[in-house]
Amino acid sequence: MHRRQILTLLLAGITLPLSLTAKAGQTVLAARTWRQNGTSRVVLDLSGPVTYQAFELDAPPRLILDLHGTRLTSTLNEATLRQGPVKQVRSSLRPNGDTRLVFEFDQPIKTSAFALPPGSGKGNRLVIDLHSGAAPALASAKATQPPAAQAQLAKADPAPTPGKGHRDVIVVIDAGHGGKDPGAIGAGGQQEKHVALAIAQMLARKVNQTKGYKARLVRNDDFFVPLRKRVDVARKYNADMFVSVHADAAPNRTAKGASVFALSEHGATSTLARWMADQENASDLIGARQLLNISDKDPMLANVILDMSMNATISSSLSLGGNVLDSVGGVSGVHGVKRVEQAGFAVLKSPDIPSILVETGFISNSRDCSRLMDTRHRQKVAQAIFTGISGYFANNPPMGTYLAAARSGGLA
Repeated sequence: MHRRQILTLLLAGITLPLSLTAKAGQTVLAARTWRQNGTSRVVLDLSGPVTYQAFELDAPPRLILDLHGTRLTSTLNEATLRQGPVKQVRSSLRPNGDTRLVFEFDQPIKTSAFALPPGSGKGNRLVIDLHSGAAPALASAKATQPPAAQAQLAKADPAPTPGKGHRDVIVVIDAGHGGKDPGAIGAGGQQEKHVALAIAQMLARKVNQTKGYKARLVRNDDFFVPLRKRVDVARKYNADMFVSVHADAAPNRTAKGASVFALSEHGATSTLARWMADQENASDLIGARQLLNISDKDPMLANVILDMSMNATISSSLSLGGNVLDSVGGVSGVHGVKRVEQAGFAVLKSPDIPSILVETGFISNSRDCSRLMDTRHRQKVAQAIFTGISGYFANNPPMGTYLAAARSGGLA
């Protein structure tokens, strides 16, 4: 039986003491990188001191770097950082003003990071060393070098040559249920899996028809995909966001309207949210902490690292979900209070990809069900979901994408 790849959390640093008084509103001015003695070094030039968290994830191997109160300048180019073992770089601006950088590698990498204060004609810098071997020479030497020697290493880097081209924003679309799992059933035998697939396919077409976006479908036919595999698909495609499309039932058949959900690790925001999460998770329940491999690590530390990542991702998911709910609510109406609900949906438990679940209506409600069977209504719902997605990315374009270049005027 296929087993999920294990998510391994390694400590590269918790809140590192760059400056206890680091102020918000700092900027990453530029990035430089080069290789030396089998080690790749990345230097981020900063407008001032920042605090950050850095940690490693596996499957695929990658480094997550959260910069607090920091934004990226438009001159920072993703291709600059795609050197040596770095296969891809993604970024996102969090609603709280933090910037997350995700470095994905083509092989397992050991990382170390340290800050350099202004000196030798340079400003504040964050240095990240990427070691491909078990005992890299540079890592051993760095451990005994004083800050001045570390500064000299950073000073010696050549100016990188910016790359050409801008990548698309990757949107992974998950049509709920499928195959042996029909999902919710309407009064006339209508099956949620067919509604979800039809809207997901329409949404994918709208995404692919828009410059700067690329859609990937978890399933494009009527077959079953375990919940754990749906999360893996988003990681495989290096998704910038994950959206799961559903049309659920409710215990009360008068329940109607659309809902948008994000993950909650601390309880559901309503009784219905908890009930719906239980229904979705029943066939294949997983949890992010169950993916931890902490046999040789402090369990408390591993959970702290996971929580830091999940909290930032949930914050972005809530912002994204708010955009989508505003848009879809105009087409299908909103169920209950107009807010993004939260519950422990297994399919949303990716620690570094903003993820939402959209309930396009209740198939258990006769009026909602009738509308969900109508092709024109499905088209409107798909368009509304994409309108919410594009509105979010217009304000939060990932680094190195066409959208980021367009927003900064870099396409002129």
